Amino acid sequence: METSEESIYKKIQDVFGELPANLNILEEQIDIDVQMEYFDFSKKIKTEIEPTTEITNKNDLFNSSIAVEDKKQLLVQLASVDDIDAYRTIERYLENPEPGLRNWAILALQESRMVLQSKLLDENQIFISTGLGGKGSKLRYFIVLMSSNESIFTDVQKKLIEDEFQFNLKKLNIEIEDISFFDRFCTITAIIPIDISLKDAFKDTIRECNQFGDFLNDNFIVTNVKRLSQAEIENFLDRHNLGDDPDEEDDYPGSRSILD
Repeated sequence: METSEESIYKKIQDVFGELPANLNILEEQIDIDVQMEYFDFSKKIKTEIEPTTEITNKNDLFNSSIAVEDKKQLLVQLASVDDIDAYRTIERYLENPEPGLRNWAILALQESRMVLQSKLLDENQIFISTGLGGKGSKLRYFIVLMSSNESIFTDVQKKLIEDEFQFNLKKLNIEIEDISFFDRFCTITAIIPIDISLKDAFKDTIRECNQFGDFLNDNFIVTNVKRLSQAEIENFLDRHNLGDDPDEEDDYPGSRSILD
């Protein structure tokens, strides 16, 4: 099964042949629904104004009497014009944003930066965003490893998982941010280069671990949309046997069961 990370890289390869220099990855972790709302609104605004339009009411962002919805529209308008003052205005607003507008302003700043880069470099920018964000040319993923036969991990097995994954993934320039253990599964949050096969990296390391007792399930769950809660993972495991159906996918948006 092809993971979303492999699909993204394949699409880039199909178009450009290699990772382009004008690739921009959203680093912040922003809910996908908020992102979709922003991009839909941005698309609409771009039909109403030109990149050279002067936004004369930019200081309304700092006026507490202006409604939140009006500020959302203003942020998108500022992000849509190739004006350094508009960019600086969004940047200044982000220093002390209203709580409900912080993520919206982050997306506006990212878009404004890309608009300016496109103008200065005379080339369109490529933007990749996921719910879990990323860093540089890497994307953040949330992975769930499961014990074999729903057994509880021993302390020795936990140490082995930590050591093997840290050692093997580091060689692939994969950064592990967190490993957390629960009774019958563990979760890993990692920053993974967009041109690395997540599936192969994790399959290989699971095989390394299983040389010492075959205690890890060969299958695992991966998503770049959100961190799954313990309850969500346990609910999924209760409802699915990942060894039964090699075509089965998770019910949570953007997540996949990686199977042989």
